[in-house]
Amino acid sequence: MGIFRFGKNPAGETPAPAVSPASPAPAAPEPAAPSISAGGRGAFAPIEDILRLTVDSGASDLHLTVGTPPVLRIHGKLIRLETRALFPEDTDNIATELANGDQIHKLRTEGSVDFAMTSAGRNRFRISLYRQKRTTAIALRLLPRQMLSTKEIGLPRIVDELIRLPRGLVLVTGPTGSGKTTSLAAMLNDINLHLGHHIVTIEDPIEYIHEHQEGMVNQREVGTDVSTFAEGLRRALRQDPDVILVGEMRDLETMETAIRAAETGHLVFSTLHTTGAGKTVDRIVDSFPAHQQEQIRVQLSTNLKAVISQLLIPRIDRPGRIAVFEVMVNTPSVAALIRDNKTFRLATEIQTGAKYGMNTIEQSLVDLYLAGVIAREEIFAKAQDPELVAQLLAGREPRR
Repeated sequence: MGIFRFGKNPAGETPAPAVSPASPAPAAPEPAAPSISAGGRGAFAPIEDILRLTVDSGASDLHLTVGTPPVLRIHGKLIRLETRALFPEDTDNIATELANGDQIHKLRTEGSVDFAMTSAGRNRFRISLYRQKRTTAIALRLLPRQMLSTKEIGLPRIVDELIRLPRGLVLVTGPTGSGKTTSLAAMLNDINLHLGHHIVTIEDPIEYIHEHQEGMVNQREVGTDVSTFAEGLRRALRQDPDVILVGEMRDLETMETAIRAAETGHLVFSTLHTTGAGKTVDRIVDSFPAHQQEQIRVQLSTNLKAVISQLLIPRIDRPGRIAVFEVMVNTPSVAALIRDNKTFRLATEIQTGAKYGMNTIEQSLVDLYLAGVIAREEIFAKAQDPELVAQLLAGREPRR
């Protein structure tokens, strides 16, 4: 299994008695709270010391906000450092250590700014500075030092075929913090290592640095190298790309251009903050004016090659989290449902599409539970179809 592996809490629904959650599995032990020595007001601690502690603690995120000590996210849980609370002067000074003059100006005029940086310890962080209650707050995401392979992440095997498609649109979806960027970086790395393709990325910010390998990679950062995702995507079409990564399809113009790029012979990867294939298609279509929606459905039915939805779940076999995936591959029957505005039936197609590489989130959850990797209650918390879970679990118990 990989390190990464979505769903929605079935509010108000009770699972069938035959598969009601058993007594909870023993929870992973709470991480111990790390500590750091703090100086006086406005001189909390050197930022490099804070970043080093974040790395050494195995944290995925660091939060610095006024009124509380620094907070680490370790294995999905928030852990406060054993030290004093931060003052406004502390976060202001740390922000100026992390950001350049242009970024600080954007923070003060627009209220937030995102960028990435490499620390003195050669660790890379994605950073978001933002204003809250008239003070500065900082969120830092630690990026893996080494590019993970698709196998290490645990991506479905169908991904090996998707990255070799000559054209089309492949979407990786899920909530913030579900590992979408890491999954896409692994896919692009495979293309870069093994296929002689020209890859152009438009990102905000650039998180993973790709070196030129068998292929060639040009990475453009929104706000630094190009003004917007849509502008970067339009320009990319003139830069002779084989593969285009759009960090996020945030607006109608970006969606429209991404679909057109896939239509004109490019393999396009992007992300959306949606859960499930049906909701992803609906989100794209609903972004367009009513008079364009039928045309967009037709274009998606032809050019959307796959939707991979993912979510990270806490492990019980060892510390950490693991990813669960839903995969929809565009087959003739899937294309017909998209074209005919019957996305509510896509879930059934995914359930019966295993021979095409499709997989439901429920199947992923149940497989991990039966393998003793995740707790039983996680299935019911994350599954979208409790009845399907009941069928998959009937008479089955996890390995001991």
